[in-house]
Amino acid sequence: MKGDRVEIVVDAGDTTRTYEVTATRAGRRVETAVRRGVVEVSEVTRSGTAVRTARFMATRVLALVEHPVPREDPVPGPAAPVPAQPPAP
Repeated sequence: MKGDRVEIVVDAGDTTRTYEVTATRAGRRVETAVRRGVVEVSEVTRSGTAVRTARFMATRVLALVEHPVPREDPVPGPAAPVPAQPPAP
């Protein structure tokens, strides 16, 4: 969803570097995959086409943090109990 982002912290020898991949348009999402020693973070369209991809060696990745956008509609849960009211006089 637009605004979702993934933050990747990578060991660069004597320092660390931080990279971000963000879903920039409505309908796009950010997907993460770890394959054969490579961490791949991609911005993907609704149809599944990768628009932007970042690849890192898995041994160098220190942290991978997903930051989802807060959703507008709350998840419907159990209804709150209605407090009992005393009878009217």
